Amino acid sequence: MENDSEHTSHASSKKEKQKKGDFVRYLGVASTVGINMVATTVIGFAIGYWVVDKYLGTFPWFTGIFLLLGIIAGFKHLFKIARKMGEKNE
Repeated sequence: MENDSEHTSHASSKKEKQKKGDFVRYLGVASTVGINMVATTVIGFAIGYWVVDKYLGTFPWFTGIFLLLGIIAGFKHLFKIARKMGEKNE
């Protein structure tokens, strides 16, 4: 009888560890997506403003174009990660 309770206890602690591990993994993915969104947007803005518009004197045209490209790149990465996470859960 004791062996059955030990087995049940061990199985429940294993499930708890699995849930904690999943939470930490999802937290890591969420923070990575957030950082990526900010980074791609800032990089797009920086390329448009400091690299192109400063030298060509075309402000704000290339700043806006590269800012939009950075935002699009961030969302592309977000959808890629979401698709990957959806496939893992199925």
